[in-house]
Formats: sequence, C-alpha cells, structure tokens
Amino acid sequence: MSTRRTRVAVIGGGQNCEHEVSLASAAAATAALDPARYQVVVLTIGADGGWRDEGDRPVGLAGAVETLQGCDVALPLLHGPRGEDGTVAALLDLAGVPYAGSGLSAGALAMDKWVTKLVAGAIGIATAPGVLLTAATAATYTWTHPVVVKPVAAGSSRGVARVDRPEQLAAAVGAALALDRRVLVEDVVEGREVDLAVLARPGGARIVAPALEIVVAGGVFDYATKYDGSAVFRVPAPLAEADRKALEHAALGMYDALGCSGVVRVDFFLTADGPVLNEVNTTPGFTGQSQVPRMFAAAGVPYPELLDILIQDVLAGAS
Repeated sequence: MSTRRTRVAVIGGGQNCEHEVSLASAAAATAALDPARYQVVVLTIGADGGWRDEGDRPVGLAGAVETLQGCDVALPLLHGPRGEDGTVAALLDLAGVPYAGSGLSAGALAMDKWVTKLVAGAIGIATAPGVLLTAATAATYTWTHPVVVKPVAAGSSRGVARVDRPEQLAAAVGAALALDRRVLVEDVVEGREVDLAVLARPGGARIVAPALEIVVAGGVFDYATKYDGSAVFRVPAPLAEADRKALEHAALGMYDALGCSGVVRVDFFLTADGPVLNEVNTTPGFTGQSQVPRMFAAAGVPYPELLDILIQDVLAGAS
C-alpha cells in the first residue's frame, strides 16, 4: 500500500537584491528533502516580481495561489524585502496555506532594523548608537567618528559600508539609499561577531543551537566576504559560560518580543560590556553551508533533518 507524500511548496527568488541568495537556499532545500516522504513543488518569484513554476513558466499570482492551495505546507525561503518582510507570509495566511517560519508582523518588525533597535531597547538589550536618515535628511548628518552605514530594510550586507573618513560618507549613504528610502548610520562596535539560532517547537519549547562565531580577516563581514568563502565559522563558538548565557537570553528575548516562529537567526557583537544586538533574520540563509544549518549540525541535527523538523512542526500545528 502506497503512502501519500506530503506536498511541500518551496518558494525562492524574490523581487529584491537578495534574489540569487534566495534561489540558492531554495535549491538546497529542494535537493535535501527526502523524495520518499515529500513531493516538492517549486515556485519562484522572479526579479521582476512575476511568479514562475518549476519549468520556469509564468503562472501569475492567481496561478501561484492555486498551486499553493494544492500543497500541504509551504517553505518560503525568501530573503529580504517583498519576501522575508512578511509580505509572502501574509499571502499564505490569506490563501489558507500553512507555512514554516515567522508571520507577517514578526517578519515586518525584524526586517526594519530601526524598529528592531527600538524593540531591543524596550526590553533592555543593547544596540549600537545610531541615527536614521532619508534622502531629505542625509545632508544634515555630520561625520565625527567611524560609523557603519546600512539600508534599514535589506539583507546579505547589501549596501552596507564602514565609513572611517568623512569623504567616504556621501558614497556610502548614496549606495544604501539606492536600496532603501531609509538609511541607518550606527557607531562601529568593537567585538566578536556571534550568531545564535532559535527554534520554537510545538508546545512552547524553544531550542537554541550552539553559537557560531564569524572571523573575518579584514574585520568587515560584507556581501563579498559572506559568499567568497574567506570567512571562518567557528561552531560551537568558544565562549565563557557567562557570555553564552547572556547571548542566549538576549536571543530568546528578541525572538519573543518580535513574535517569531520557526527558526530565526539573531546576530550579535560580543563586547567587553556584553552582547550588542546587530540584527534579527526571520528567514536566514538556508543552504547546507549557511550559518543556521551549521549551528544545528553542531547540535547533531543534520540539514535534511532540520528541514524535516520545520515542516513536521507546521503540519502538527495545522492538524
């Protein structure tokens, strides 16, 4: 007697600067899902915003929704605006399709780095001092010390630049404004870059995977360094017990305050004064070599099993 396979819609791509990164996450997940258990239905959002099926045929939004409603669960692996920011989660909610990951509000809050800073401050988690600029206010900002310039809502370190001299400021702000209407200018934080992954399970249990430390020769974990293989990932990160507990407490605090679901990556700088929050990723990179799968692998949960947990937890909640 044959057992019906679970139909999983894997959604990749996206209409933003992280399109290629998202395609890599979706392709890796598709390849890793057990074909004996899962029937994968691939949907891709093109750089133009159009939806396409596995054969790269345009299906339109209505066709995509019809396809999604024929699936048991969706696995949205969209990074950045018009995807990770809650827009696709809202679409899935309206279509009545269960999905892995955070919902609309958590995605929108976490994608907005300025709002994330406000939430962190409200629950006592430190962030780098910073100011918010727009095209209209950028000229009012005067450089006085090294800062990091970044778009408020982007990812993969796109548009992020460290500014060590005043003559570098205009170009950095311009590059960030090319990706977003708002720009965050933050003080440089000196500390170790440490990521944590939090996974909520049915019943309220939450798992924090072993922390991962990023070591970069040049000191800046920018877009090129993220994907050229030059960064070193140490997992488990060598941490004092007090530092580990402080990081985990802060990661869980942000997860709960933002209302996250599924698996989330929370990035910190570990300074002499304790953790300083960098950002929260509700749809982190998800190839087998990305940070979150590396962290869970260190906990004895290989990549295919992590995907299985995410999908089965959604199905358990939907039943």
